[in-house]
Amino acid sequence: MTQYVLVAGAWLGAWAWDEVVGELRGAGHGAHALTLAGLAERRDEPRDAAIDQETHVQDIVGAVERLDLRDVVLVGHSYSGIPVGQAAQRVGDRLARVVFVDSDVPADGESFVSGNPAVEASIAENGGFWAPPTAEDYAQQGLTDEQITRIVTGGTPHPGGSLTGRARLDGPLGDLPATYIKCLLDWPELSPAVAELLKSDNWRLVEMNTGHWPMFSQPHELARILLDA
Repeated sequence: MTQYVLVAGAWLGAWAWDEVVGELRGAGHGAHALTLAGLAERRDEPRDAAIDQETHVQDIVGAVERLDLRDVVLVGHSYSGIPVGQAAQRVGDRLARVVFVDSDVPADGESFVSGNPAVEASIAENGGFWAPPTAEDYAQQGLTDEQITRIVTGGTPHPGGSLTGRARLDGPLGDLPATYIKCLLDWPELSPAVAELLKSDNWRLVEMNTGHWPMFSQPHELARILLDA
């Protein structure tokens, strides 16, 4: 039985995966959606600079080890591709595959905000947190009004320390068995870093004709891709 560990991107918690988790469990697999420190139901533990990039990596590694999971597929969406990619290198032979869902990928010594002054400005203006988007920011992403309301209502400010902290890789990311899911409606072109990683024989590309939040806009299709992975 494959064990899926799913981590949503910035502002979101485990609740974002509800529909996908149901599909995976219905297919006979384990599915464990995580909420990272400082977000959703964990937003008060603690709300300060103690939460950094390593905190989120350890959230993921710790869950895999605590639950004694094997044959693990780590799934990282958006921002969480950065801590998920690092965690994938640290769980050893527990890992079956890592899936990056329209996500950033870690680069050794770099942070999420590297070269992104707008995010840094938001963190500075909002007491150390990246402010959640408004409903208008979710337009043209294949989402219904109801889905947008759900995301906006459930989203919480994202702890800035996890965005400014630098990734630490233990080896080439291209050595991992990986699937990259590109959501074409958000932006059809791959980042240079992802395009380079896809040159590896260990990586494969899957495209989805939807926006950046497929766990809401196309949860059944996303679950099928994860099952195929």
